[in-house]
Amino acid sequence: MDHQTVIGDTRRWIASFVIELNLCPFAKRVFDADTIRYSVSDARDEASLLVDLAAELKTLAATPIANVETTLLIHPHAFLNFLDYNDFLDPAEQLVADLGMEGVVQIASFHPEYQFAETDPDAVENYTNRSPYTMLHLLREESVSAVAGDPDELLEIPRRNMETLRRLGLAEVQKRLQPP
Repeated sequence: MDHQTVIGDTRRWIASFVIELNLCPFAKRVFDADTIRYSVSDARDEASLLVDLAAELKTLAATPIANVETTLLIHPHAFLNFLDYNDFLDPAEQLVADLGMEGVVQIASFHPEYQFAETDPDAVENYTNRSPYTMLHLLREESVSAVAGDPDELLEIPRRNMETLRRLGLAEVQKRLQPP
Protein backbone atom coordinates (compact mmCIF):
# COMPACT_ATOMS: atom_id res chain seq x y z
CA MET A 1 0.00 0.00 0.00
CA ASP A 2 1.40 3.37 -1.06
CA HIS A 3 2.34 5.51 1.94
CA GLN A 4 1.29 8.77 0.28
CA THR A 5 -2.19 7.35 -0.40
CA VAL A 6 -2.52 6.27 3.24
CA ILE A 7 -1.43 9.71 4.44
CA GLY A 8 -3.73 11.46 1.97
CA ASP A 9 -6.71 9.36 3.06
CA THR A 10 -5.88 10.06 6.70
CA ARG A 11 -5.56 13.80 6.13
CA ARG A 12 -8.94 13.87 4.32
CA TRP A 13 -10.54 11.96 7.24
CA ILE A 14 -9.13 14.47 9.73
CA ALA A 15 -10.31 17.47 7.71
CA SER A 16 -13.72 16.26 6.59
CA PHE A 17 -14.73 14.22 9.61
CA VAL A 18 -12.74 14.95 12.75
CA ILE A 19 -12.39 18.72 12.24
CA GLU A 20 -15.63 19.37 10.37
CA LEU A 21 -17.66 17.64 13.11
CA ASN A 22 -15.41 19.09 15.85
CA LEU A 23 -14.80 15.63 17.30
CA CYS A 24 -11.44 16.75 18.63
CA PRO A 25 -11.12 20.36 19.78
CA PHE A 26 -7.34 20.16 19.31
CA ALA A 27 -7.26 18.80 15.76
CA LYS A 28 -7.83 21.97 13.73
CA ARG A 29 -4.98 23.91 15.32
CA VAL A 30 -2.35 21.20 14.76
CA PHE A 31 -3.73 20.28 11.34
CA ASP A 32 -3.63 23.89 10.12
CA ALA A 33 -0.17 24.41 11.65
CA ASP A 34 1.06 21.24 9.92
CA THR A 35 2.52 19.90 13.17
CA ILE A 36 1.08 16.41 12.82
CA ARG A 37 3.63 13.77 11.92
CA TYR A 38 2.16 11.03 9.72
CA SER A 39 4.19 7.84 9.95
CA VAL A 40 3.10 4.80 7.97
CA SER A 41 4.33 1.46 9.27
CA ASP A 42 4.72 -1.62 7.09
CA ALA A 43 4.57 -3.80 10.22
CA ARG A 44 2.42 -6.90 10.01
CA ASP A 45 2.89 -8.26 13.53
CA GLU A 46 3.15 -7.14 17.13
CA ALA A 47 6.94 -7.24 17.41
CA SER A 48 7.49 -5.13 14.29
CA LEU A 49 4.83 -2.64 15.27
CA LEU A 50 6.31 -2.26 18.75
CA VAL A 51 9.69 -1.44 17.14
CA ASP A 52 8.03 1.21 14.98
CA LEU A 53 6.06 2.55 17.95
CA ALA A 54 9.23 2.85 20.04
CA ALA A 55 10.93 4.77 17.23
CA GLU A 56 7.96 7.13 16.89
CA LEU A 57 7.72 7.71 20.64
CA LYS A 58 11.42 8.59 20.76
CA THR A 59 11.13 10.82 17.69
CA LEU A 60 8.17 12.69 19.15
CA ALA A 61 9.96 13.20 22.47
CA ALA A 62 13.15 14.40 20.75
CA THR A 63 11.46 16.78 18.30
CA PRO A 64 10.59 20.33 19.33
CA ILE A 65 6.86 20.77 19.84
CA ALA A 66 6.88 23.67 17.38
CA ASN A 67 7.84 21.20 14.63
CA VAL A 68 5.82 18.11 15.64
CA GLU A 69 3.11 18.33 18.25
CA THR A 70 1.51 14.96 17.69
CA THR A 71 2.08 11.78 15.68
CA LEU A 72 -0.23 9.40 13.89
CA LEU A 73 1.39 5.99 13.56
CA ILE A 74 -0.70 4.45 10.82
CA HIS A 75 -0.34 0.70 10.42
CA PRO A 76 -2.58 -0.52 7.59
CA HIS A 77 -1.26 -4.11 7.63
CA ALA A 78 -1.20 -4.93 11.35
CA PHE A 79 -4.11 -5.74 13.63
CA LEU A 80 -6.86 -5.48 11.06
CA ASN A 81 -9.14 -7.42 13.43
CA PHE A 82 -10.38 -5.00 16.06
CA LEU A 83 -10.19 -7.46 18.98
CA ASP A 84 -6.55 -8.22 18.14
CA TYR A 85 -5.88 -4.49 17.86
CA ASN A 86 -7.56 -3.87 21.21
CA ASP A 87 -5.36 -6.56 22.79
CA PHE A 88 -2.29 -4.83 21.32
CA LEU A 89 -3.04 -1.64 23.24
CA ASP A 90 -1.77 -3.18 26.49
CA PRO A 91 1.73 -3.91 25.11
CA ALA A 92 1.71 -0.46 23.48
CA GLU A 93 0.95 1.21 26.83
CA GLN A 94 3.59 -0.97 28.51
CA LEU A 95 6.11 0.27 25.95
CA VAL A 96 5.27 3.87 26.86
CA ALA A 97 5.96 2.97 30.50
CA ASP A 98 9.15 1.03 29.67
CA LEU A 99 10.50 4.05 27.80
CA GLY A 100 9.77 6.28 30.80
CA MET A 101 7.19 8.27 28.89
CA GLU A 102 4.17 7.90 31.16
CA GLY A 103 2.89 11.39 31.80
CA VAL A 104 4.75 12.58 28.70
CA VAL A 105 2.93 10.81 25.86
CA GLN A 106 -0.46 9.16 25.78
CA ILE A 107 -1.91 6.89 23.12
CA ALA A 108 -5.35 7.33 21.60
CA SER A 109 -6.63 4.42 19.54
CA PHE A 110 -8.41 4.44 16.17
CA HIS A 111 -9.49 1.52 14.01
CA PRO A 112 -11.82 1.05 11.02
CA GLU A 113 -13.90 -1.42 13.07
CA TYR A 114 -13.63 0.31 16.45
CA GLN A 115 -16.29 -0.91 18.86
CA PHE A 116 -16.95 0.26 22.39
CA ALA A 117 -17.74 -2.44 24.94
CA GLU A 118 -21.38 -3.44 25.08
CA THR A 119 -22.34 -1.72 21.81
CA ASP A 120 -23.56 -3.24 18.56
CA PRO A 121 -20.96 -3.24 15.79
CA ASP A 122 -23.01 -0.72 13.78
CA ALA A 123 -23.75 1.60 16.70
CA VAL A 124 -23.11 5.15 15.55
CA GLU A 125 -21.06 6.02 18.66
CA ASN A 126 -18.35 3.59 17.53
CA TYR A 127 -17.58 5.98 14.69
CA THR A 128 -16.04 8.49 17.09
CA ASN A 129 -12.95 6.25 17.04
CA ARG A 130 -13.24 4.79 13.54
CA SER A 131 -10.58 5.77 11.06
CA PRO A 132 -9.70 4.80 7.50
CA TYR A 133 -6.77 2.66 8.73
CA THR A 134 -5.60 1.19 12.01
CA MET A 135 -3.58 3.81 13.83
CA LEU A 136 -2.16 4.93 17.11
CA HIS A 137 -2.35 8.62 17.92
CA LEU A 138 0.60 9.72 20.05
CA LEU A 139 -0.31 12.84 22.00
CA ARG A 140 2.01 14.95 24.10
CA GLU A 141 0.52 15.28 27.56
CA GLU A 142 1.66 18.92 27.72
CA SER A 143 -0.35 19.71 24.57
CA VAL A 144 -3.49 18.12 25.94
CA SER A 145 -3.10 19.97 29.25
CA ALA A 146 -2.39 23.31 27.58
CA VAL A 147 -5.41 23.17 25.30
CA ALA A 148 -7.81 21.61 27.76
CA GLY A 149 -7.48 24.03 30.63
CA ASP A 150 -10.32 22.35 32.51
CA PRO A 151 -9.86 18.59 33.11
CA ASP A 152 -13.62 18.14 33.37
CA GLU A 153 -13.92 19.55 29.85
CA LEU A 154 -11.70 16.71 28.58
CA LEU A 155 -14.06 14.17 30.10
CA GLU A 156 -16.97 15.72 28.21
CA ILE A 157 -15.41 15.25 24.76
CA PRO A 158 -16.38 11.58 24.27
CA ARG A 159 -19.95 12.16 25.46
CA ARG A 160 -20.33 15.23 23.24
CA ASN A 161 -18.91 13.34 20.25
CA MET A 162 -21.35 10.47 20.72
CA GLU A 163 -24.25 12.92 20.91
CA THR A 164 -23.05 14.66 17.73
CA LEU A 165 -22.93 11.39 15.81
CA ARG A 166 -26.29 10.21 17.18
CA ARG A 167 -27.87 13.47 15.98
CA LEU A 168 -26.39 12.96 12.51
CA GLY A 169 -27.48 9.33 12.36
CA LEU A 170 -25.66 6.27 11.07
CA ALA A 171 -26.46 6.82 7.38
CA GLU A 172 -25.10 10.39 7.39
CA VAL A 173 -21.97 9.39 9.33
CA GLN A 174 -21.24 6.55 6.90
CA LYS A 175 -21.83 8.89 3.95
CA ARG A 176 -19.34 11.40 5.35
CA LEU A 177 -16.72 8.66 5.65
CA GLN A 178 -16.94 7.66 1.99
CA PRO A 179 -13.92 8.71 -0.08
CA PRO A 180 -14.56 11.66 -2.41
